[in-house]
Amino acid sequence: MPLLFRWLLCCAGRLIRVRLPLSDEADPDEADPLGDQADACLEGLAGVAVMEARLAAVKVQLAAGFVAAEEAMAPAGASPQDRTVRRMSVTAEVAGVLTVSEGAAERLLVESAKLTKDLPLALGALGSGTISWQHARIMCDETDGLAAEAAAVFEAHFLDPDAPNPARGCPAGELTPARFRAKARYWRERHHPVSIEKRHHKSVEDRRLECAPDRDGMAWLSAYLPADQAAGIWNRSTAAARAAQGPTESRTLTQLRADAFASWSLDPAQGVDGGIDVPSPAAQVLVTVPVFRCSVCPRNLPHWMVTG
Repeated sequence: MPLLFRWLLCCAGRLIRVRLPLSDEADPDEADPLGDQADACLEGLAGVAVMEARLAAVKVQLAAGFVAAEEAMAPAGASPQDRTVRRMSVTAEVAGVLTVSEGAAERLLVESAKLTKDLPLALGALGSGTISWQHARIMCDETDGLAAEAAAVFEAHFLDPDAPNPARGCPAGELTPARFRAKARYWRERHHPVSIEKRHHKSVEDRRLECAPDRDGMAWLSAYLPADQAAGIWNRSTAAARAAQGPTESRTLTQLRADAFASWSLDPAQGVDGGIDVPSPAAQVLVTVPVFRCSVCPRNLPHWMVTG
């Protein structure tokens, strides 16, 4: 930590110097206070990025250490139910300390366990500031489901320059997270020990449809589908949107694509060649009646309570 404080003081000193007025002996033609200030700010941003990565590594080790301590304190003969309760308690404790949701805390604990146990090179690179926390999370995502040996090969390919087949081009930490994820996923698909057919058969069981409310009366509707179905829906929506474009159409292609999808979902009888008019959804009213409001006498019970 003292090194970090000295570095911060150095950056602050540079910023103060570039803001001071020039002395009488300084040549105003050679001085560039704005350039010096820009350089100092960029250097500070680079240093902050390294500090954030190192602090993320510290958080990972603290989270993993907390879980290890709680597991060591658990009774030896604890039942699976008791272990599940202790795991939920650990997640709730971390969520409360970090002021995050329990889902975010659970993901942090899972990623911390994976980094400390299965990805030592990634944790070391994170601690040295070579990669960012986003890169480390991508490493965890792309090694999910891989055996320990395959994960070690995957990790060495991107982080070990002395590996038999190291990654070419820019180092992993110098790539944007999106670009690094693309490269990591491409390598994983090519070297995965399990065939794509078996992995797809397993992943297709997780297909789902989700709706997340957003502000201003909007919402996000997302679907996790097999790739061929998702591509087919996208291509059909795009074809209908392009067919609806014309001199009198004021909606953009993006808006037409969304309207086409909504119209087919709310009115399946509408074809691709028809106009894109989004119908109003049917209203659904749910009435909740407290059971204690009903009469105790069986003859007065509602029909749905009698028949189940």
